[in-house]
Amino acid sequence: MPSISLADTIESLSLDDEWGPETVTSTTLDGVPYAPYSKGDKLGRMADWTQEGKDGRDGRGGRQFNRNYRDQQVYGAGTSSLFAVQVAEDESSFSVVDNTRASAKTRGFGRGGGTVFRGRGQRGAAQRGGRGAFQRVGQGRGAAQTGNQYYDNRGGRGGRGRRFGWKDYDKPQRNRDSSVNIRPEWSMKEEIDFNRLLKLNLETSEGEDIDSYGFLYYYDRSYDKTQTKMAERKLQSLERAAYNVTTSQDPIIQDLAEKDEATIFATSDILSMLMCATRSVYSWDIVILRHGNKIFLDKRIDSTIDLVTVNENAADAPLEAETGQGGTNQQSTGVKADSINTPSNLALEATIINHNVGLQTVIESDSARLDFPHPNPFYNPAEETEPLASKAYKYRRFDLSLEKDEEPLHLIVRTELDAVVKNNISGEDQFLTIKALNEFDHKAQGSGGALDWRTKLVSQRGAVVATEMKNNSCKLARWTTQAILAKADQMKLGFVSRANPKSNTSHVILGVVGYKPREFASQMNLGLSNGWGIVRTIVDLVRGLSGSEDKKYVLVKDPNKQLIRLYDVPLQTFEEGDDGSLGALAEKGDGKADEDEE
Repeated sequence: MPSISLADTIESLSLDDEWGPETVTSTTLDGVPYAPYSKGDKLGRMADWTQEGKDGRDGRGGRQFNRNYRDQQVYGAGTSSLFAVQVAEDESSFSVVDNTRASAKTRGFGRGGGTVFRGRGQRGAAQRGGRGAFQRVGQGRGAAQTGNQYYDNRGGRGGRGRRFGWKDYDKPQRNRDSSVNIRPEWSMKEEIDFNRLLKLNLETSEGEDIDSYGFLYYYDRSYDKTQTKMAERKLQSLERAAYNVTTSQDPIIQDLAEKDEATIFATSDILSMLMCATRSVYSWDIVILRHGNKIFLDKRIDSTIDLVTVNENAADAPLEAETGQGGTNQQSTGVKADSINTPSNLALEATIINHNVGLQTVIESDSARLDFPHPNPFYNPAEETEPLASKAYKYRRFDLSLEKDEEPLHLIVRTELDAVVKNNISGEDQFLTIKALNEFDHKAQGSGGALDWRTKLVSQRGAVVATEMKNNSCKLARWTTQAILAKADQMKLGFVSRANPKSNTSHVILGVVGYKPREFASQMNLGLSNGWGIVRTIVDLVRGLSGSEDKKYVLVKDPNKQLIRLYDVPLQTFEEGDDGSLGALAEKGDGKADEDEE
């Protein structure tokens, strides 16, 4: 059989024998080729030329495979480049410079690795630990831990879940009320945020004593040994005459102002609030009175500055019961209207506790007490029936001058001391300030993760104090500042708890711990130079606004933002309450104020 070669076969075929569509050299679209497509493609994908993304991925970030046949590549998926617009100029030489810092590694594996989950409501909650152990490093407000994951229950995803808790999505936004009603006739002169206040700095001397008034009882050292539950002491309610007079109604400050001893006058509780303003969360207000060339830092009657807050700086602070219509307040906040754990009720409870602890921890003896050169300036024995409380007032002067000042700028502050104690080694008298931290219910909302004081105060006292520093940063900073201003040798902190967590009428003293104010301030990262810088800035602002005219201003902390506002108010503002009016400076009264409620 003869063999047929391939060449003979091709030569025997003619063009007329070809099968298939007619071969054309151009299309009706002026040389633009058609995009190939498959019968399996959906109608909407035939002309979809935007599916191709970076690195051969589609617009959704997935690889270009058909949804129904993932092992088959979609026809025409790579043809969008055929229709790409060709730019006239070469842009390959252009580049964008990214000057942002390289982001930190967000996920690590192995021993000591950390995992960071970010939510919408916080900067980030980091966890770090060894094998199978996780420790909270920076948990944001509202973050909770479940297993080895952190979830942000304020919105935003952490790990695999978003919500933690019952109806956390339905929790209302925490809106607090201002401490004073902003009236329409008030004119806002300045608004300063906390970030600007934190950058201020002014170094001053330790101050000098001008005069001293009152007397002090000796401290009862037996309270330092209260360490076990068997040694708990019931907190008593003692009837003693105590005074908290504002600056402009103090007769001693009025005399010092007439003698031109200083330019600025204040009391330690008002001055400490201003110096620790950046740590505050709740709203407060200070009345600033410009009379001649003198500036007085005042407070209103029933001012929030006199109240002792509880867990103000906690991540989950106590909730105020709203007075909604139709009895809906419990559904909106989860706090009953008659709850004893609201911020206002807790502040009133803590204020009474602080008043009674200072009276109970001293030994009242007329023969063994320390008298100062002058008697109490606010006590009138002809009118008072209750005995005086152990209290000494030191009027001290600080220099706030700068090198550029033509005249010196001095501040006189009235400081307070609560007791005196003998030094064990030298036998010299040492001055004390006595304050009290109170525990309401470590299991209740707003406790801030506090430990049970009855079981942990002895074995884990450092952890208890560290938790209080976190939850009550503003309150402890104010107390420390007041002790340093008074030049106290020690600051006594009493730990008071409820006898029954469900009742706020009966309390017990678990123990008293002493600290040196300067050392305690370093533990809290508290620097007085920043506080003095805030005071000098506000004073310069007031002096620049008022000139030589008599003016009255109100400095208000915003209830929901980290900023303070200075308002120019009429001179008759708060005159009905007779607190800080010009008439109080012109007339010298006995300076007596209402006693603290017990």
